[in-house]
Amino acid sequence: MLFGIHWKKYIYALGCLFTVMLLAGCGQTGEKTRNAMELIQAFDYQGALTELDAAEEEGENIRLINRARGIACMGLTQYEQAIEYFKAALSESNGLVENVDFDLNYYLAAAYTKSGQYSLAEETYDAILALRENEVDAYFLRGNVRMHLMNYQEAKGDFDLALSMAPGDYDMLIEIYEVLEHFGYISEGQAYLRTALDAGGKNMNNYVMGRIYYYLGEYEKAYLALEQAKEKGGEASYLYLGRAYEATGDYNYAANVYNSYLSSYDGSAELYNQLGLCEIARGDYRKALEAFQAGMQLEDNPILQTLSFNEITAYEYLGEYEIAAALLNNYLNNYPDDEQARREYDFLSTR
Repeated sequence: MLFGIHWKKYIYALGCLFTVMLLAGCGQTGEKTRNAMELIQAFDYQGALTELDAAEEEGENIRLINRARGIACMGLTQYEQAIEYFKAALSESNGLVENVDFDLNYYLAAAYTKSGQYSLAEETYDAILALRENEVDAYFLRGNVRMHLMNYQEAKGDFDLALSMAPGDYDMLIEIYEVLEHFGYISEGQAYLRTALDAGGKNMNNYVMGRIYYYLGEYEKAYLALEQAKEKGGEASYLYLGRAYEATGDYNYAANVYNSYLSSYDGSAELYNQLGLCEIARGDYRKALEAFQAGMQLEDNPILQTLSFNEITAYEYLGEYEIAAALLNNYLNNYPDDEQARREYDFLSTR
């Protein structure tokens, strides 16, 4: 069991669309609250909560403190507590609808989604759109939630609106395809991709075309386009180029693609992870372990959870079950809501 990246981002929209940030121009963020936000950016969520307690004692803005507490609890997968903090922050409104209110509602909807409360998430996006009808992100995210609620027709309406408002947002286009694929609507998702190809014309570069061909399963067209794009497209072009070769079964060339980037540019957590997955497929579990661990050493790592789980899996393949079990126990302390990991722990306990 291995975690890839990007395949099921439909519940990770918070990380994709609303990166942790200070409220620019607010003018009310105290020093300790700013420190806490920096700790959140460094993934030190418990440290951030401690700093926020000190911020409250010093009388800093309680609304921003509760906002930050909610974000930290999201990082700790304590979604119910996060919901309470976001609600508390919203209750501190002065009656005027400000940007921070929309920001808080997006976070609240994300917490509802992560906790499986999809109807409440939908209602929150409804409230956002009632006040700002041109919020592309809200349509996209509500569509994701509606797919969870098995409401394909209304979800499609949201996706259609989002794409009509941002026709050049190919990242969102691909995320919509991934959502539809996950729920079994593959042909419907591919129809979006083909429509974009037909309409793209000169505005669509090789990198975009390569990615779309990849998701359409036309791997030769994908790697031909991505070979031309890799120098200009950077890390992501190498990532998709390697994946296209993997999809054809050419793991040797795919590994060369990943190693070529990693030997020439700054480290990439995603490429290290993909290289590790490729080495697993090739049967070289030691090299896979080295790749996952190299990715884990990178600072500001957005996929540390993925790499941590894959490190455990590599140890399993190597037959080093005691190490794998110890690491998995620590992993579950950090990510207690991972049901797949809990099943894996039950399996390892019998080895």
